[in-house]
Amino acid sequence: MDFSPDLRPAVIAGDVTVSIRLWQRPRVRAGGRYRVGPAMIEVDAVELVPFSSISAEDIQRSGEADRDTLRQRAAHAGPIADDTLVYRVEFHLAGQA
Repeated sequence: MDFSPDLRPAVIAGDVTVSIRLWQRPRVRAGGRYRVGPAMIEVDAVELVPFSSISAEDIQRSGEADRDTLRQRAAHAGPIADDTLVYRVEFHLAGQA
């Protein structure tokens, strides 16, 4: 999985554990391991959910300050309304690559 340069250190440190993605289809799978710089993450869950269902805890776990900032970051592939379906990817740090 790719992460913005400003989020990579937090992902590598294990501080970011949720990502919200605007994909047409899932690009990762639960149980899959993916390299992020010198680290590996393992995906725990991939869910297709409406953006409005993203919790305050998910916003914090994604490394964003608030819902609007998360919406802007995730909208690189198109606009996101509250009813837009997005992929909620939950993962954990799985060691060094």
